[in-house]
Amino acid sequence: MLKPTGPIPPGGERPIGEIVSDLVDEGKAYARAEFNVVKTIAASKANGLKAPLTLLAAALFVGMAALNALAVAVFILFALAMRPLFAALLAFVLIAGLAGLLGWLGVQKLRKL
Repeated sequence: MLKPTGPIPPGGERPIGEIVSDLVDEGKAYARAEFNVVKTIAASKANGLKAPLTLLAAALFVGMAALNALAVAVFILFALAMRPLFAALLAFVLIAGLAGLLGWLGVQKLRKL
């Protein structure tokens, strides 16, 4: 990154302003190069994560469908033993309670960090 300078003034030394200007230019060029390296590394890692994250998102949607099927099965099981309205309320309370318990446990684990 060193630039050839013009003719050296009498006395054999470059002016301090020119030296500082060159130093600032070289610092800017170094910072840009480092930023480009970091940007390239981040892009490479992001490209490597596309397929796994897509599969995880698909697994999440399939898991949600399975949870809905389980909720319907719980409702039908309760509906065999009682009126459908009470079966729906009982299934809702049980599943919402489970969700609340899992959320509470998650918050407690986060607070320990």
